[in-house]
Amino acid sequence: MKKDMILWVSTSILLFHGVCLAQAPHQVAEFTLGRDIGDYKEIVEMETSLPIRHMEYLKEVEIKKVEGFRSGLIAYGDCDAPGRIVRIKLKYADSTKKFYDTLLERFKKRFGEPSEWRGDPFQVIIAWKWSFTDSQNNRISMTLQHNIRDEEQKMGNSIKLTMTNLLMKERLCFEKRHPESRKRPREQEPKSRGKIDWDRLVPR
Repeated sequence: MKKDMILWVSTSILLFHGVCLAQAPHQVAEFTLGRDIGDYKEIVEMETSLPIRHMEYLKEVEIKKVEGFRSGLIAYGDCDAPGRIVRIKLKYADSTKKFYDTLLERFKKRFGEPSEWRGDPFQVIIAWKWSFTDSQNNRISMTLQHNIRDEEQKMGNSIKLTMTNLLMKERLCFEKRHPESRKRPREQEPKSRGKIDWDRLVPR
């Protein structure tokens, strides 16, 4: 009885903190977190590789045509472990809500209920997030998203898989090499509080 109670409490704590007990995912299509980007040179466009803005410790490369997906971006380290894949973002070929609903049910069946709602209150963007810790204590997040109306976001159905502890290692490595990157200029209040020229501030 006591052992059952301890197991129940431990499970409740994990669920409360949003960590899924299901086996952590590492791969989407052909791409696997932690592998070297060079292993996929046949199915990525290496000439498109660029540093990510405000995340200079990572580079991102476009994928070539992969069955079941329309497009995708693979992010890999450029400091702690150059070439190591830390994030996979893929857009499914089918952009319909029906396809998304089917995907969501299959995700739930394999990984359990999601940990967190990441969409907006009006469900213009529908997005669910799962959080995992694998057997090597890697922290992995997975987000499944549907969007057909907000042009500021990725359109259609998409999946994002991130090994967050590897991403953090890349950031810390970059900050150690470039300590000035940690110093962000504070937003300054405007010096003048006189009459406001609204014609300059309102679109015309």
